[in-house]
Amino acid sequence: MLTINGGRLLARLQSFAEIGGTAKGGVNRQALTEGDRRARKLLAELAVARGFEVFQDPVANLFLWRKGHDATLPPLLIGSHLDTQPAGGRFDGALGTLSAFEVLESLEDQDVQCERSVVVVSWTNEEGCRFSPGCMGSMAFSEGMIPANWGDKVATDGAGFAEELALTIASLPEVAMLPLGFPIDAYLEVHIEQGPSLEAAGIPIGVVKGIQGTRWLDVTVAGQTAHAGTTGLAWRRDPLHALTAALSSLYAAVMPGDPDARFTIGRISAEPGSVNAIPEEVRCTVDIRHPDPGRLDEIEELVKSRIGQEAESHGCRAQFSRVFDMPPCVFSEPLREVIKDAAAVCKVESMPMLSGAFHDALFVNRIAPAGMIFVPCRDGLSHNEAEHVEPSGIIVGCEVLGQATLSLLEGRFSVADQSD
Repeated sequence: MLTINGGRLLARLQSFAEIGGTAKGGVNRQALTEGDRRARKLLAELAVARGFEVFQDPVANLFLWRKGHDATLPPLLIGSHLDTQPAGGRFDGALGTLSAFEVLESLEDQDVQCERSVVVVSWTNEEGCRFSPGCMGSMAFSEGMIPANWGDKVATDGAGFAEELALTIASLPEVAMLPLGFPIDAYLEVHIEQGPSLEAAGIPIGVVKGIQGTRWLDVTVAGQTAHAGTTGLAWRRDPLHALTAALSSLYAAVMPGDPDARFTIGRISAEPGSVNAIPEEVRCTVDIRHPDPGRLDEIEELVKSRIGQEAESHGCRAQFSRVFDMPPCVFSEPLREVIKDAAAVCKVESMPMLSGAFHDALFVNRIAPAGMIFVPCRDGLSHNEAEHVEPSGIIVGCEVLGQATLSLLEGRFSVADQSD
């Protein structure tokens, strides 16, 4: 077994939580902000102090490289992300990145000789809350290019993506640049579950089978603004009435009728936004998720049908735009077995599970075998300043990552084994 330094890992999590720390104990370190740049700089400094090489790429993914003996072998990639939600917790993303770095340091501490290089990655903008879409870094890495339309994106705070990306890259002038995307042998990521299943079952390790598909829709319902006090029901073309009626029926139909489905309205707005005027236009976002792509199609059509019908019945018109479409993915079965066996070596129980949230591993899985290790979080709470993982759970997750890493380095897994 690889012996990790649990105290060091816990201390590192604390020090990174102080970058963007909030009064309620959470972290606000959104992608490509000054806080994000400070976290990247600290991670790079820690890597250099241990003698690891540090690189970044054109989308600001950060790579910490422990060289193996054979430079011709594709490296093993382990890591996660450092950016957070505006009122996020201290473990979402950072736990995986710093656990991976602890594995890298432990390999160095114990002078583990490796034929293959091991590389820790911190992906750019996994959260997608400041710039959409999420998982920009892993998406660009897997595609080998930055989509042209990203250059025109504007953050929720008005900052331009191209400018913030350039500032982030320039903040580490001493770090060498790599081309976007390079061959890897496999990818492993530790993450908090962000749900209650592991805690409820009393099981410390989740072996992630795959990630459900996600679609985001932008919905606009247009009506007619009019005086709130003088316009009777027969003369109203109220888009908010139409939208809320449709949403009420969707809330009653989608998730109650399918336990694997997820339906969420994250944003809603009305214009002109006057207290004494019927809105002229209302907008909302729709987030739908399901592990079956066919059901995703069905739910999307149901959303469009219900909102469209209610809009028409209220004398309004509805428009829909699909702004994000991520198909479901299934992780490598042999790699899942490596993680399961690693948990057994560490003498902890594990269980297979599906991820309800999308992660960087989904995009890496398109170019190499990828696997994820989940650890429990209290009450399943995440994207929240109260997010919490027990120290013992943090250490166990890192130990399993370390053992799985050793198994891969010792050749117990090969890309040739893939049957998925």
